[in-house]
Amino acid sequence: MSSKFWYLTKYGLKKKFKSKAFIISNIILFILLIGLLNIDTIISFFGGDFNREVGIYVLDNTNNNYEVFENNYINVKKVFDNGSKTKLYNSTGEDKEKIEDDLKGTTDIIVEINKDEDNYITASIITENYIDPFTYQTLIQAINNTKSEIALRNSNIDINELNKISQAVNIERIILDETKNTEEENMNTVMSIVFPTVILPFCMLIILLVQLIGGEINEEKTTRSMEVIISNVPAKVHFFSKMVSNNLFIITQAVLLFTYGAIGFLIRNILGTGINSEISNEISNTLSSLGNSGILDKLYYIIPVTVILMILSFVAYSLIAGILASMTVNTEDYQHIQTPIMIICFIGYYLSIMAGMFNGSLLIRILSYIPLISCLLSPALLVIGQIGVIDILISVSALLLLILVLTKYGLKIYKIGILNYSTDKMWSKIFKAAKM
Repeated sequence: MSSKFWYLTKYGLKKKFKSKAFIISNIILFILLIGLLNIDTIISFFGGDFNREVGIYVLDNTNNNYEVFENNYINVKKVFDNGSKTKLYNSTGEDKEKIEDDLKGTTDIIVEINKDEDNYITASIITENYIDPFTYQTLIQAINNTKSEIALRNSNIDINELNKISQAVNIERIILDETKNTEEENMNTVMSIVFPTVILPFCMLIILLVQLIGGEINEEKTTRSMEVIISNVPAKVHFFSKMVSNNLFIITQAVLLFTYGAIGFLIRNILGTGINSEISNEISNTLSSLGNSGILDKLYYIIPVTVILMILSFVAYSLIAGILASMTVNTEDYQHIQTPIMIICFIGYYLSIMAGMFNGSLLIRILSYIPLISCLLSPALLVIGQIGVIDILISVSALLLLILVLTKYGLKIYKIGILNYSTDKMWSKIFKAAKM
């Protein structure tokens, strides 16, 4: 019996790994990941320049407000810094038309400040092409702040008082709970974005797994080769061989994706910093923030429990997919019946994205125990500290219980459905088979 099981498992894996679809898709994935992780290098190779500073040429026709604008621009940029490189130039008194001619073929900017009797000042922002939205909003805010400062100055307020009004407020963040820290507070927002990005490939792999199992079973039923297989191999052996081969294939695909990403980062390091410095600095800053929040110190148990949840979830999803696929007779029917599975998967994914919004909520903790959702939600909640190891153990236990139930009753459904080519009253047939 075991020889037949391993034969079917090896045959299923061999068929997948040697398929043109697998080879071509992985070549495309490899190229895409390498390209995305080195997109700045590629753009620079074709003429882009990530290191060039954007020159902001300020024409102050009021003759005495350049320094005010400069200070306001620097202060605004500090608050809303996105890493963009800009440099201010005092071009007051220079030929405007000449500067406009120099803008051709560049992303440089002219800011012209003029007097206005009714509104203190007016301003113009001049570029040859579209301007980066962040830089534009920074300039708008700096101009408005400049106007406010000019208005206060013209109101004959004492210079010391004016400096006090213009000075930014020093804000101290105090958390009464000594076990909490501001770094961890800030990381709740960061991890609500970072972690879902990390588990997105896992969500996509679940969808691929569900489609693979359903597609294989329906192909065998459509070609009537299922009758030949079941006449030589028990349905139980066929069922588990499908589960094992497809799960091994998905895990292998996950390892390949991780390898492609590692190669992409290796290429970045080989190319050095230079044009890659901005993205590299962002990655370094993120890792530094993670270290300060203490999350990196928890990875020794976060990674293992996340991997366990993922593997168990692969098994659970594949069991459900196999059971449902056995009761359908073609791919079209299976596409309809697999919709609830996809919805459950995406519910878990979107809840993980919004995990930081449910701080202290009993509902989100209960949802983290629900099988099929827990694999995506529980690790995100664990990372940001909303649940603990005990909660993870409950999630794992609930998932194991679901797998046992699916195995016990799913086999009964599979044995009946695998040779059933009728789609009438499908759900009633499923429940009837489970009771037998």
